[in-house]
Amino acid sequence: MEFLMQYHLLGLVIGIATFLIIGLFHPVVVKAEYYWGTGCWWIFLLLGIGGIVWSLCTDNVLVAALAGVFAFSSLWTIKELFEQKERVRKGWFPRNPKRPVK
Repeated sequence: MEFLMQYHLLGLVIGIATFLIIGLFHPVVVKAEYYWGTGCWWIFLLLGIGGIVWSLCTDNVLVAALAGVFAFSSLWTIKELFEQKERVRKGWFPRNPKRPVK
């Protein structure tokens, strides 16, 4: 960590990790809606709250920043789940034939 701060690389590391975390959530949204529908929104709420708590409870700047990014990406996923449901309804993404249509 000291090496990262010494060479001012911490921002770059946080930026790259943020990009990867947000990028990871896109397929998670698609798969979660496909297999479980919007009913799994509460899992992302719990993950978001957990990430916020983790961010507040650590002294490490890098861990706090990444936990915050993870937390708010999880909370944003709740909104995206419901938007994904609409995208599926419009035919932009495949519907899971094993799940009943509501």
